[in-house]
Amino acid sequence: MKVKNPLFSAAQILLTLVVVAIASVLLWRIVNYYMFSPWTRDGHVRADVIQVAPDVSGLITSVNVTDNQQLKRGDVLFVIDQARYTLALRLAEANLEQRRATIDQARREYARNLKLGDLVASELLEESRAKVEQGTGLLADAQVQVDTARLNLQRTTVRSPVDGYLNDRAPRVGEFVSSGRPVLAVVDMNSFRVDGYFEETKLRSIAVGQPVLIDVMGEPMKLHGHVQSIVAAIEDRDRTQSQNMLPDVNPAFSWVRLAQRIPVRISLDEVPADFRMIAGRTATVSVATGNAVSLSALGAGR
Repeated sequence: MKVKNPLFSAAQILLTLVVVAIASVLLWRIVNYYMFSPWTRDGHVRADVIQVAPDVSGLITSVNVTDNQQLKRGDVLFVIDQARYTLALRLAEANLEQRRATIDQARREYARNLKLGDLVASELLEESRAKVEQGTGLLADAQVQVDTARLNLQRTTVRSPVDGYLNDRAPRVGEFVSSGRPVLAVVDMNSFRVDGYFEETKLRSIAVGQPVLIDVMGEPMKLHGHVQSIVAAIEDRDRTQSQNMLPDVNPAFSWVRLAQRIPVRISLDEVPADFRMIAGRTATVSVATGNAVSLSALGAGR
């Protein structure tokens, strides 16, 4: 009968205990990270989208952009038919010249009456002065009409308000556009950011200014940023307002209460030149803390 070596048995037990201890520590760190560390897979790339609407109405006579084109601020997007607005400017300028001639005549008449002194009735002198004052007001009004007509003519050329990217539908020549109605949209390339939706149970570990690691789905490289702001309010879906202005609270209660998602805005520190920023892309966001486990160590980014 073979006798077991007590030292070998003690080594096996010790090795087993060490493996169990390491596994326990690793399991605790993983559970602590997934349950309590401030990270979320519910993140999205966001950007400001500016809807471009013309200030004047008319037919589009030329389009200078194509779908999804990169733009610089001030680039011409499209031009509205200028003929009508050119005629309106000429009409306003003609009216201005007529008002200027009228006021010059009124001033000469008033100056002549002043020179005549007592030979002119006071009523006539007062009437000539009133004509000058009235003509001055009409002249100012005509000048405003000229400035407005010139501004409308300038606004027939619609330009990009920011550096960015045109949406996937540029206008077409011959389309009629209305004043104040959006025709296209431009994505502001300087406004890209990430919105991470964190469970409310993890907000205690998040503060403004903390560094953030961002893993955009489909991209091999990670982005770095910092917490810019935390939203101050979210919608309460269990409470509405009744017709008599009293709060109407949903009487139903679910025994399983899920933590709500709180939007946290992440400002990007630096974006590589070859990184494709597209608003709406999905991202995994991890806020750096003293005891946080890295995304790469746990493989949480994929």
